[in-house]
Amino acid sequence: MVRKKRTDGSSEGGEGSGSREAAPASGGGRGGGGYQQGRGGGGGGQQQGGRGRGRGYGQPQQQQYGGPREGQPPQQQQYSGPRGGQPPQQQQFSGPRGGQPPQQQYSGPRGGQPPQQQQYSGPRGGQPPPQQQQQHSGPRGGQPPQQQQYGGPREGQPPQQQHQQYGGPRGGPPSRSGGRGGASSSAGLPQRQPVPELHQATLPTYQAVSSQPTPSEVGPTQTPDPPAPVQEFEQLSIEQGAPSQAIQPIPSSSKACKFPLRPGKGQVGKRCMVKANHFFAELPDKDLHQYDVTITPEVTSRGVNRAVMKQLVDLYRETHLGKRLPAYDGRKSLYTAGPLPFVSKEFRILLQDEEEGAGGQRREREFKIVIKLAARADLHHLGMFLQGKQADAPQEALQVLDIVLRELPTSKPRFTPVGRSFYSPDIGRKQSLGDGLESWRGFYQSIRPTQMGLSLNIDMSSTAFIEALPVTEFVCELLNRDIRSRPLSDADRVKIKKALRGVKVEVTHRGNMRRKYRISGLTAVATRELTFPVDERNTQKSVVEYFYETYGFRIQHMQLPCLQVGNSNRPNYLPMEVCKIVEGQRYSKRLNERQITALLKVTCQRPQEREKDILRTVGLNDYAKDPYAKEFGIKISASLASVEARILPPPWLKYHDSGREGTCLPQVGQWNMMNKKMINGGTVSNWICVNFSRQVPDNLARTFCQELAQMCHTSGMAFNPEPVLPPVSARPEQVEKVLKTRYHDAMAKLPKGTEIDLLIVILPDNNGSLYGDLKRICETELGIVSQCCLTKHVFKMSKQYMANVALKINVKVGGRNTVLVDALSRRIPLVSDRPTIIFGADVTHPHPGEDSSPSIAAVVASQDWPEITKYAGLVCAQAHRQELIQDLFKEWKDPQKGVVTGGMIKELLIAFRKSTGHKPLRIIFYRDGVSEGQFYQVLLYELDAIRKACASLEAGYQPPVTFVVVQKRHHTRLFAHNHNDRNSVDRSGNILPGTVVDSKICHPTEFDFYLCSHAGIQGTSRPAHYHVLWDENNFSADGLQSLTNNLCYTYARCTRSVSIVPPAYYAHLAAFRARFYMEPETSDSGSMASGSMARGGGMGGRNTRAPNVNAAVRPLPPLKDNVKRVMFYC
Repeated sequence: MVRKKRTDGSSEGGEGSGSREAAPASGGGRGGGGYQQGRGGGGGGQQQGGRGRGRGYGQPQQQQYGGPREGQPPQQQQYSGPRGGQPPQQQQFSGPRGGQPPQQQYSGPRGGQPPQQQQYSGPRGGQPPPQQQQQHSGPRGGQPPQQQQYGGPREGQPPQQQHQQYGGPRGGPPSRSGGRGGASSSAGLPQRQPVPELHQATLPTYQAVSSQPTPSEVGPTQTPDPPAPVQEFEQLSIEQGAPSQAIQPIPSSSKACKFPLRPGKGQVGKRCMVKANHFFAELPDKDLHQYDVTITPEVTSRGVNRAVMKQLVDLYRETHLGKRLPAYDGRKSLYTAGPLPFVSKEFRILLQDEEEGAGGQRREREFKIVIKLAARADLHHLGMFLQGKQADAPQEALQVLDIVLRELPTSKPRFTPVGRSFYSPDIGRKQSLGDGLESWRGFYQSIRPTQMGLSLNIDMSSTAFIEALPVTEFVCELLNRDIRSRPLSDADRVKIKKALRGVKVEVTHRGNMRRKYRISGLTAVATRELTFPVDERNTQKSVVEYFYETYGFRIQHMQLPCLQVGNSNRPNYLPMEVCKIVEGQRYSKRLNERQITALLKVTCQRPQEREKDILRTVGLNDYAKDPYAKEFGIKISASLASVEARILPPPWLKYHDSGREGTCLPQVGQWNMMNKKMINGGTVSNWICVNFSRQVPDNLARTFCQELAQMCHTSGMAFNPEPVLPPVSARPEQVEKVLKTRYHDAMAKLPKGTEIDLLIVILPDNNGSLYGDLKRICETELGIVSQCCLTKHVFKMSKQYMANVALKINVKVGGRNTVLVDALSRRIPLVSDRPTIIFGADVTHPHPGEDSSPSIAAVVASQDWPEITKYAGLVCAQAHRQELIQDLFKEWKDPQKGVVTGGMIKELLIAFRKSTGHKPLRIIFYRDGVSEGQFYQVLLYELDAIRKACASLEAGYQPPVTFVVVQKRHHTRLFAHNHNDRNSVDRSGNILPGTVVDSKICHPTEFDFYLCSHAGIQGTSRPAHYHVLWDENNFSADGLQSLTNNLCYTYARCTRSVSIVPPAYYAHLAAFRARFYMEPETSDSGSMASGSMARGGGMGGRNTRAPNVNAAVRPLPPLKDNVKRVMFYC
């Protein structure tokens, strides 16, 4: 052991490579149930230009879409608060969703603000003030019950009832002033006008079509043009404080915020039973007590804390602890089932230090522990919450039960806790992942409140661990060569240092004394050159001599650097060959592509195997004999929960009538393009090709491009068979020069005012940062969309591959591949009746280990109505690991213009207005990637931004918002009730696409559901979990479930329904793409739940601090205008 003072810094390079877009879009995704379908997305170009004069925010001269992100409104249009300007005292609001006694004049919207903040413009059904006095406690809109007709089919009622269909939310006649933006001409009508003037003012465009044409009746591009001129649409501006459908003030804090209650259970679809990996847990009736624990000297390691507490319990359980077996969280809290015989007590414990081996004298350390009564944990409220009699989940009580059930596995030898999972080399086989890593199997365990009561969610999981090898062997594996053969290069050193920093090793040169150290770095020089001072006179001794004289150990690998361990101010040096890596250390850094593939192979399990493994795990955990569960009276069922489910029918899809098949009904989540033509084929008149692959000769590149052009033509596009210039071959390192030269040469050949529509690129199969560089140059510098194809596909030239690439090219040039028949015939509840914009939003965070690079937010929004298939996308960089999207709405001072507003929502609303000729009268916002702990912050911050963005466009403009969180990173899995029943499983053995569950394992009272919208490919499908956090559009359970499922069939990149709703998927793709704009390489990594890659897994918690606007984040280079209008990210 050598101590020496020195610092040794060295830069570190990253590695890994990005996902390549050219994989066949229909198959894709290895991890059965994660983002299975080769994730992707499409859409965007403009449809009818925004004509229209007068007020309203669509005036082209004010805001060119795609111009600077602001879109300055006139200064006076500042945020005017939620619509409807009645003074608070007139607003005798009957409370949301009914149920208050008449005398309660005001119960606050879902989260009770004081009236003076309210500015609320009428209850959910939009009655005029005279009706509001009635204060009905009737269902959700304040109507007398007999008018409700709730639960009847949302379309197809007889004409006299039609006013209750869409325009007015959930039944109940909207008033004359209630239909969004009532025309002023209706001011003198009788108060109980039976038909909402919205339908009158806007003519047939917004009427609910109750006749249901057969699919074949619907024309290929029936985008019904608004029959009334757009001026009429402009006059629908929201004036005179017309009460809206249900615009509620945003709660001022999470305390005041209540999420929507479940609006009843869905009824649509074929009923069936499925099994879920939830195990019923009986609520104990024990008297839980919480105690504060203080250990001195303070230690950061939970392991040491647990060892101290274990020693204390072993010594004093029978005496001082009154025979109680406490559960400990490893930090500051201790829980008992009943009181301890004291309020506060001090203990002293001697603990032998594990850092000295058995042969030597182990150090003993003394700890002082003070245990002090803190509180009684209340299980009564948990019971009330589970019965739906209380709104908030008592988190503390749930946490106690979680800690109790984690005690036993935590104390088992060779079990490593990671988050809510436990891994062990004894569960399943260890598998090598290469580069000195191996995968360990484990299980995830979490207690959840559900409709059936408490449930224990158990799932299988795998993650990467560092192999317990001698360090020299680890380095050989890491570098993939014998390190004795040649000296280490600088790149080798950086790689070794990066892999070993923070890793714990034990020494092997002292017999049984296996002292442990943590590696902090490498020495700059080889072991043979290292010396250190042995006395005050600075006499130097070499490390090699010291080890021989002190331990009789001859160092063999003198050319290698030493490991630097311990404190960096007084570093100790250890030769690599005397160190071995300690077992059970999880690898939390970024995995490379090969390792991800290997880990996916391990985690990918067929549903039947996975179910067996889960049941085996529950058997091994044997909760009936768990002393902690017994002590606390927790009983866990040994069988999977049986749950009622429904299989939603697939939607009819519309293709162009010039193809042999104009409509298509998908079978088991998939279909194909045979005999079909895209409903709106895009046009590619001018295109060029660049070939970066040495293996592909020019003539092959030419043939490939011709075949691809032919396939695009066959699929329904107008595609010029001849490029502007012949394909050119180029070297990857000259990507920027080649692209720019070729672009300018092609532009010079074209008439002025014409653009290049498409760049086709042939890439080597392994192309490092080339893909990312190319996308950055094309999308942020040249303003051109590109389609990359890998060499292997160019050689194969398969028809299936070409057809998939054609789908992607079409949406990149502004076409549409297919549209829902129900969208064209205006039969989608709460979408077809009035212009509706659907947003998708996601934030992707940098990989673990990258402590400063920004997070990236992406927002996409539909740009066509009623079709809702094209999505324009915007991206922005924000503070590291910040989850709240900061650029949704922005406000700043301009020296000339005064207060200026902008942001992503505003820009996308303007784009919608320009491409459809309508302003959105309803907003549906699908938000991906939010964990339960962040629901309140994300809703409060982002809903407020949406409101401000709307108000900045026009005073009083507040379309009703439905805000839905989409979650994939959860551990609920659904299994067929009978795996052998061919009618209840798909080819992969998974439950059928369209399976929806909204009972038993869902939230006790809130509006959430699990939807498995895709067919499995490999492994076990992971259903998406949708949780409604805000709903001013009053969706029924069937309405939202069917809309979400149907949208999953409109994903542009493949002829399969996908696993999450496309707008959320597209936002993920756009955010992933934008990472290339700032860093050349990227790949998802980390721990993954077995069966599918947990996106960006192992990234630790997400940050939801209020956005630090001042954090210096380097902005992304802006997208070119013509790029952001289309689905460039597909």
